[in-house]
Amino acid sequence: MIRVGIDASNIKRGGGVTHLRELLNAAHPHAHGIQRVTVWTNEATAATLPNKTWLQVAPVPALNKSLLHQLRWQRFHLPKLAKEECDILFVPGGNNPGRFHPFVTMSQNILPFDRVERARYGLSWMRFRLLLLRMGQARTFRWADGMIFLTATAKKTVEQATGPLSNSKVIPHGINPMFRMPPRAQAHLDGNNGTRLFRWLYVSIVDVYKHQWNVAAGVQQLLDEGLPVEVEFIGPAYAPALARLQGQLSRNKALNSAVHYRGPMAHESLVDAYRAADGFVFASSCENMPIILMEAMAAGLPIACSNRGPMPEVLRDAGVYFDPESPWDIARAMKELMLDREMRAEWAARAYEYAKEYTWDGCARETFSFLAEVAAMSGACRSKAAKRCAA
Repeated sequence: MIRVGIDASNIKRGGGVTHLRELLNAAHPHAHGIQRVTVWTNEATAATLPNKTWLQVAPVPALNKSLLHQLRWQRFHLPKLAKEECDILFVPGGNNPGRFHPFVTMSQNILPFDRVERARYGLSWMRFRLLLLRMGQARTFRWADGMIFLTATAKKTVEQATGPLSNSKVIPHGINPMFRMPPRAQAHLDGNNGTRLFRWLYVSIVDVYKHQWNVAAGVQQLLDEGLPVEVEFIGPAYAPALARLQGQLSRNKALNSAVHYRGPMAHESLVDAYRAADGFVFASSCENMPIILMEAMAAGLPIACSNRGPMPEVLRDAGVYFDPESPWDIARAMKELMLDREMRAEWAARAYEYAKEYTWDGCARETFSFLAEVAAMSGACRSKAAKRCAA
């Protein structure tokens, strides 16, 4: 039976924690010949993980401290623990400075590998940080015995920087079932009591590659045409990008009644936001796997979507696409959906069906199957090497 170790030393918030929690919740390791899974992580992340008979969660005091403490622990202490307690190491955070083999890692952040998107940060600490991440992750990816990508687009982007990576597999994340809502009946834009307001929703961090200010400018064009429309932005913010959005609003006071920034919202509360919306707009130009887009698909919403990155790979033929850097094109896509009720109904239903393919059960099954496969291959290689030495 195989023993799996998981290095979750840099899994502290957001999508990384969600992935780890949902992966372990849905996993059935014994079906893949895995006896035990040990997770090394910080106390906050440890508190979110499920209680399973096969799961050992090991909080590490050093991981509650600074980045320097974390890197030192990964480099000098983790290899010893892994050698004693596991047959294969899984590093979902994408950075492994240690020397333990075999290990499998995954790419969850595509920004470090996208030169055009990195340049949007100008001369800033964020851009420097992304360069450091690129260096560390590229080294880890090349040294890994197995590599997991979330989309084929992400695999292509990373390998343009690293060169071809052997033994890689595309395993998409799942969608939380709480977001699954069958598509609603699509209303006419003109209601019985006058003009009906069309409510767009955009859930995402306000950041330089998310282009919320272009969406706001697109909404302004729709208002100028007399269309009844509003958009709600929900999510945390990178300060320079938020300033750009606020600048867009301050230049046109009329937008303040149609564009609303709500700030961050608890994940569970987003269900009501999806339910209240008539359509979803997603203007990101850089994603590894657009989980938020997938949630909107599962929520049965008609979608106007960026034509960049993996968005067409995920949404396929179930939305209207636009150039996220063109307010005119964003307005065109939004208008198409607003004015065509039958198109909205057809594409919302199609997106809802596609979203059914993304489950945490499937993600967990494929992930642990791949870990067992890499462990078996590495074990066979070590056995052959030992026989050659004995001979």
